[in-house]
Amino acid sequence: MTTSPRWTARTPDDVLGVLADLRRADPPTHGGRVLSYVYDSGRADLDAVAARAVELFLPVNGLDPTTFTSVAALEGRVVARARQVLGGDEGTVGSVTTGGTESCLLAVKSARDVWRAADPSRVHARPTLVLPTTAHPAFHKAAAYLDLDVVAVPVDTVRGTPDAQAVLRALDERTALVVVSAPSYPFGVVDPVAQVAAGAAERGVACHVDACIGGWVLPWWGSAESPVPPWDLRVEGVTSISADLHKYGFAPKGASVVLYRDAARHRAQFFATTAWPGYPVVNPTVLGSRSAGGLAAAWAVLESVGEDGMADLVAATRSATATLRAVVDATPGVRLVGDPTGPLLAVAADDALDADRRVDPFLLVDALRRRGWLAQAQPALVQGDGSSLPRTAHLTVTPVTLRVVDDLGAAFRAAADDVRGLPPAAPDPGLAQAVLTDGLPEDLATVMATLEALPPDVVRPLLVEVLARASAPTA
Repeated sequence: MTTSPRWTARTPDDVLGVLADLRRADPPTHGGRVLSYVYDSGRADLDAVAARAVELFLPVNGLDPTTFTSVAALEGRVVARARQVLGGDEGTVGSVTTGGTESCLLAVKSARDVWRAADPSRVHARPTLVLPTTAHPAFHKAAAYLDLDVVAVPVDTVRGTPDAQAVLRALDERTALVVVSAPSYPFGVVDPVAQVAAGAAERGVACHVDACIGGWVLPWWGSAESPVPPWDLRVEGVTSISADLHKYGFAPKGASVVLYRDAARHRAQFFATTAWPGYPVVNPTVLGSRSAGGLAAAWAVLESVGEDGMADLVAATRSATATLRAVVDATPGVRLVGDPTGPLLAVAADDALDADRRVDPFLLVDALRRRGWLAQAQPALVQGDGSSLPRTAHLTVTPVTLRVVDDLGAAFRAAADDVRGLPPAAPDPGLAQAVLTDGLPEDLATVMATLEALPPDVVRPLLVEVLARASAPTA
C-alpha cells in the first residue's frame, strides 16, 4: 500500500512567482499579436475596472440569486443592456452564461423542450438541429449532450454562406431549431438571417442567431454605403440570440448572454427539482454553483465604456480590419474567403494563380508565428454535397490591432514572401504517433495537414488524447 504524499505550504510570494512563470510561457494576451482567442480593447482602464469587479464578487455564489441578490440585480441589468443592443423589446428576456458554448447549448435545450411540449407524441422523440457547415461546434456539442441529430447544410465555397432556400428545404417536422451565424467564425461572413428566419417562422420552426462574435460589434459596424445585413432580434422569426461579453464586450472570460423573444422559451432552458431532501434546486443555466465575477466584470466594463465608447472601439476595429483587408488583397498568392462583415478574416491560397505563386495558409501561419504573430490554421472541409471549403489562416482583429496594424501588415507580406511557391503542407502518416510521444512541434503546418487528411473517426480520439496528455497530472 502506498501512502499519499503530503505537501507543505508555500509563501504567497512563492506561489505567485510560480504562476507568473507559467504565464510567461503563454503568448501575450495584450498588444495585438495574438489573432485569435483573446479580445484586447487596448484600454488599461477597462482591464482595471474588470479586475476590481471580479475581486469584489470573488466569494459570491451565483447559485442562488435570492440569497445573493446582487447577482439577480446585475444579471437583470446586463440582460437589459443586451436586449437594447441586440434589437429586443420589453418582452425580451434571457440569462448571463459563462460563455458562448453554454449560451448555444441552452438555446438548443430550450428549443428541444418547446418542440417536444408542442406535441405529446414527441415526448421521447429525437429532433433535428439544422445548421450551416460553418456553424460553431458548440451546436454539435449541444446536439451530442441533448440527443439531437445534426443536419448540416453546405455553404457556398466562394461566399462562405449557405443558400437560404437550401437551409429551409432541410427543415421538416423533426426540426426543433435552425441556426444561422452573424457572422460565422471560420469566414467572418453573415448568414442570410432574414430569409432563413422568415421561412422558419412560416414552418413553425425556432431560429437561433449565433452572434457570439458579432453581437457587440455589428450594431456599430455598418454605414450608409455598406450596411450590415439584418441579423438581430429586429428580424421577424428570430426566436433567440447569443452574444459573448468576453469577446467584443471586452469582459474577462467567461461571460455571455442568451436572449429569447418571449419568456416561455427562456423558462424552457431552466432546470428545477425537489427530488431530494435538500434545498429546492432551480438552475437557469448549466452550472449550479458558479462564479459571479464574470457577470460583475461584464457589467462594470459595459457601464464604463458606454455606447459612445463602444462605437469608438468598433471604429478602431473596423479601421484596422480595412487596412488588413487591403494588405491581403494586395499580397500575391492569397485571397479572402467571401466578403466578411465584421472583424474576422479568412485567408486562403489564390487558386487562380499558378502553383509557384500561391501561398499555402498553413505555411503562412507558421511563417507569421516565426515573426512573432499568432494566426490560426483552419483545415479544409469536404461538405456533404462533395464540395470542398479551403484551408485558411484565420485572423481576429480587435481595437488594439489598429496600433500595430502597419507592423502586422509588413509581417504578413514578409511571411507570404517566405513561403510563396512552396508545396502546400502535406500529411505525414507517422506524425500522429510522434505527437502522442513527443507532443506538438512548433511548426504546425504538417500537423494541420495530417488532421485535415485523416478520417473524422480517427481525428476525434486523437485530438482527445493529445489534449488529455497535455494536462496529465504532474508533480
